Amino acid sequence: QVQLVESGGGLVQAGGSLRHSCAASGCTFSSYQMGWFRQAPGKERDFVATITWSGQTTYYADSVKGRFTISRDNAKNTVNLQMNSLKPEDTAVYYCAAGSIWRAIKSYEYHYWGQGTQVTVSS
Repeated sequence: QVQLVESGGGLVQAGGSLRHSCAASGCTFSSYQMGWFRQAPGKERDFVATITWSGQTTYYADSVKGRFTISRDNAKNTVNLQMNSLKPEDTAVYYCAAGSIWRAIKSYEYHYWGQGTQVTVSS
């Protein structure tokens, strides 16, 4: 059974930074495409970033491009999301996800999900 456990998140002022981590267990981590999504209250779950199995290819939503960086460490079974220059509109619950489709950006393309962590950006 694949388990994804997230850490990080919290409350930060606009312009600040936060770092999310997601630790995977129960799987061959290096075989999975890993992604980050976020969901604001009353809204759908939106794609944020994804990284391929090797970590060589990344892809970002336009709303976070240039501010967020996704990375992975296959030796430690972790995927990270560094969030810089945060804006109030980045406020949401952030989820990591694991899937098997290359450069997947749709939530239904991912099979396993973390529990979600809250990020709140104050203005």
